[in-house]
Amino acid sequence: MIPETQTQSRPLSPRFAHALTYAFHLHQHQLRKGSSVPYISHLMSVAALVLEDGGNEDAAIAALLHDAIEDQGGNATRNEIRKQFGDAVLRIVDACTESDETPKPSWKERKLRAIAQLQQAEPAIQRVILADKLHNLRCIWTDWQRQGDRVWQRFNASPADILWFYRACLDAVGDRFSSPMLIELRTLLTNLENSLDNLRGCLKSIACNVKHSEIPPSPP
Repeated sequence: MIPETQTQSRPLSPRFAHALTYAFHLHQHQLRKGSSVPYISHLMSVAALVLEDGGNEDAAIAALLHDAIEDQGGNATRNEIRKQFGDAVLRIVDACTESDETPKPSWKERKLRAIAQLQQAEPAIQRVILADKLHNLRCIWTDWQRQGDRVWQRFNASPADILWFYRACLDAVGDRFSSPMLIELRTLLTNLENSLDNLRGCLKSIACNVKHSEIPPSPP
């Protein structure tokens, strides 16, 4: 049975529209990694998932801005978010920010920090982070169906490491957060893990065939 979620009890205010405009201003020249899709589509999708899962306006605004500090301006953007949208929004955005350091820590170090942060986070923060992960996995799965294993070439980590991170995020939440998003996340992740297993099997078979083809025939 899919768990029920508390729905948004109030209509969105002009404050949300202002956040959407601000997010567009920050990210208008960005595209999704490995595609020609405007980055704002991801931010709007994450905000929609948060609202559909029962998140309030602060959480939805944070969803629109969840990559703003990391990708667009660091501490100056952090101060602007606090000024325009308040500490409640900033707290969620900060929790979604893996790093605004220069140079950035290694991929693995950033992901381990993110997992630890998610494990200790309050439900409002977990909701936004999981919505982000869900939309990312939806896009990976859709692109994998279109492009096959070429989809993994857009990332800075191996397919195994990427899927490890998503699985670790699910494990970090455990049973402390109930949401239909978790069901879809698990399904998509399992599908992608199975596709990776199939890829490994194909590569192993190819390597085996190449090895055998290199063995010279026995003399008569």
